[in-house]
Amino acid sequence: MTSANQRVTGRHVQPFEREDEEAEADSKSERNECPECGAAGITNEKRGETVCRECGVVLEEDVVDRGPEWRSFDARDKAEKSRVGSPTTEMLHDKGLSSVIDWQNKDAHGQTLSAKKREQMSRLRTWDERFRSQSAQDRNLKQALGEVDRMASALGIPKDARETASVIYRRALDEELIPGRSIEAMATGSLYAGARQAGVPRTLDELETVSRVERKEFARAYRYIARELELAMEPTDPAQYVPRLISDLDLPEETKQRAVELLEAGKREAVHSGKNPVGLAAAAIYAAGRLTNVDVTQHEVADAADVSAVTIRDRYTELLDADDQVA
Repeated sequence: MTSANQRVTGRHVQPFEREDEEAEADSKSERNECPECGAAGITNEKRGETVCRECGVVLEEDVVDRGPEWRSFDARDKAEKSRVGSPTTEMLHDKGLSSVIDWQNKDAHGQTLSAKKREQMSRLRTWDERFRSQSAQDRNLKQALGEVDRMASALGIPKDARETASVIYRRALDEELIPGRSIEAMATGSLYAGARQAGVPRTLDELETVSRVERKEFARAYRYIARELELAMEPTDPAQYVPRLISDLDLPEETKQRAVELLEAGKREAVHSGKNPVGLAAAAIYAAGRLTNVDVTQHEVADAADVSAVTIRDRYTELLDADDQVA
């Protein structure tokens, strides 16, 4: 027999060692019942053992830790450290589930491939591309989503708005709204709708500079998509244009806050009704610059917002009158 204060070998451990294990245990969620005394067991993930809390019987040993070897403290940190592959995305026609062969003709050590290997990789890329988009719908999606990503990159539209635009185009394709219409026009209309729904709107003039079709054509496509898919499109808030214009003009935060206050006063007085939201935002920035003693001209604001100086002068007066009435 072994005394209670001596170290127990085999299937038992010392009571004082058991206390250390309880203090050092990383997780106490997994519990088992002891077959000898019926007490609950406690798991020490660091040692890989489950030990009875009362008598020290080792209930389980050499437990395999199936979790990652790293720790994360938030969702973003976990996503960056995870090595199970890229997350699915609506911005790719296959949602990113297929393989991609790198276009660089180099091996894992960075060495250039031989001529024979380069020819072989070229054939593999060709067949991989064919297998990734076998149906007409896949080819349609691939072309359209590529256009959405290209235009969004040129306009600096964030990823969440691109995802929204991709979902809108997928819905249009599922509803059979695309056949007989330009893929580029429908892709541009989807991007315009996605940007508005995500709260980062872009004007039709801005989209015209990056689209492969004329403004009239993609504007018609947008109206068709919004009507058929019953998209809930609220009127664009002029304040949504303020941060981007402030950044382009390199104006201080105080001017930005004052411009938003002017726009809020204008909305309370219904000045924004029927007005171009970009023109209102530009006028608010110019007025805020005057009120905060920032040197910015009407033509500088007009060039950044792509509106006329006359529009700024008209809206500028209306916003100041509304602000005086609210005050």
